[in-house]
Amino acid sequence: MSKVSVLVAAYNSAPYIRECLDSLRKQTLTDIQVIVVDDASTDETSVILEEYASMDHRFVWKRLKQNGGQAKARNVALTMADGDYVCMVDSDDWLGNDALQCAAEVLDSNPSTDCVLFQVKEVYADHARDYPMPSFDVMSGEEAFEASLTWKIHGLYMVRADLHKHYPYDDSSMAYSDDNTTRIHYLNSREVRQCKGIYYYRQHNNSVTHKVSARRFDYLRANESMRRQMLDCKVEKRLMNLYEKVRWLNLIDTYMFYFNNRSSLNKETCMYGKKEMLRIWRDIDTRCLPYSLRLKPGYSPLKPFWWLFVLQEEIYFSLRKLFGK
Repeated sequence: MSKVSVLVAAYNSAPYIRECLDSLRKQTLTDIQVIVVDDASTDETSVILEEYASMDHRFVWKRLKQNGGQAKARNVALTMADGDYVCMVDSDDWLGNDALQCAAEVLDSNPSTDCVLFQVKEVYADHARDYPMPSFDVMSGEEAFEASLTWKIHGLYMVRADLHKHYPYDDSSMAYSDDNTTRIHYLNSREVRQCKGIYYYRQHNNSVTHKVSARRFDYLRANESMRRQMLDCKVEKRLMNLYEKVRWLNLIDTYMFYFNNRSSLNKETCMYGKKEMLRIWRDIDTRCLPYSLRLKPGYSPLKPFWWLFVLQEEIYFSLRKLFGK
């Protein structure tokens, strides 16, 4: 048994993963278990993982035969976790030396607290900035859940193991659906707090969220899965309406991605993306949207005329491109 189990999903992470693993080896909290799952990498990731496992008995790793995405890899790691508390670190990110100790101490000192957020520093090639999260002492689970719907608070945290194992990662999509698990953890927490430990969140073009690929359309399916889970949890109507607005704004953002990058996508991906956007356009209850948003150019649902909505988006994003916005 360990105090903290750290889950790391790795896919072709050779350029970055040493920095991640070194930060875990340097933690002031030494009673930890580090579980790394290699999601069928094609580079030297597995060689590096074997090296670290041979150096440090706290490190264990497993290689998957088929790439299934971060959520599935993390769920494999979760089944191997023996810690009282659990957190995840992406393979291209790293932690401040006392991050795990800071979070664990908050959980130890507050028996009713189920999730503890790190302080997040977003690291770019030429600068870094703090994640713009409001300072707070304690939130109820529902308050944290509501704040996470619009990412007013982020999703990088330590959680009690029994809660995490009851709600493993949503792996319904190859990408993005793991975000849903954060929100479900918050919703089912008694209290949510934050600590002073720092999570360094690397921003680069090689990450799934920045690549131009069909995976970007997974965002819509992940949102759809989140809505189903909210219905299963009988979330109040006010929050359901708020999330329909989130889904609508994400649909508009996805169309912008399609508009800006379709020349780089193959025909099959473009067809798939258009079908996904049409399906979600039909599914969203646009009656829940604020009246001002429904009248806003570029954001009007224009139901039941899909062709008219598409025409609106083409004009809207063409004008934005023309004026450099």
